[in-house]
Amino acid sequence: MPVQIGQPPAEQQQPIEKIGAVMGRGPGAHHAQRRAEIADAVLAIVAERGLAAVSQAEVAAQAGISPGRVRHYFPAKRQLLEAAFERGNELSSLRIQAKTGADLQAADPRLVLTTVLTELIPYDATTEAHMRVRQSFHAYAFAFADETIAAHLRVLYADFHRQMADLIHKDQQTGRIPSDADPERTALALVALTEGLAAYVLTGVTPAVHAREQVLEAIAALYR
Repeated sequence: MPVQIGQPPAEQQQPIEKIGAVMGRGPGAHHAQRRAEIADAVLAIVAERGLAAVSQAEVAAQAGISPGRVRHYFPAKRQLLEAAFERGNELSSLRIQAKTGADLQAADPRLVLTTVLTELIPYDATTEAHMRVRQSFHAYAFAFADETIAAHLRVLYADFHRQMADLIHKDQQTGRIPSDADPERTALALVALTEGLAAYVLTGVTPAVHAREQVLEAIAALYR
């Protein structure tokens, strides 16, 4: 399983802005670091003031660099959001690793499944900003009919659902989950439930604690 949950295999990735690549020393490393710092600035603005406050000038001020430098790396606002989306995924992956261990293959499948899904429910300013950026991607893909982003999301979700299905299948093999459960359909339902509840949390329809409880109840029902 890839360490970064929700990221597609390299050969399946669409041509879209990427950040946070592991690089060695030299100009490439500085370039990647600068892009990550700019993406962090976007997430900080979203956390404090929301998506509407994101602009090249505001991001430059937050990052402590010139607007021209921001434009050099990200000529358009959409590219800033793309970078923040990828950076948010990267930081989410690190939080998941901190809770489950660096080797997700060796970790308990139920622990990984629970950690990954509950990570999607906003529980502080950082995770709320990440989820707001994720939701903005959906808006670009569907409200604005942006096929490039829609195609990227399809790849991401296909891989994400596969990873969740693999966890379910592992625990079927050990008898912890009934053999008649369909891993693929169950994974799809769990992810859809979680992201739907996350959207409700962001809009104030339901508190985060209630959303988390519902996700945990759905996982517990799978294991009964």
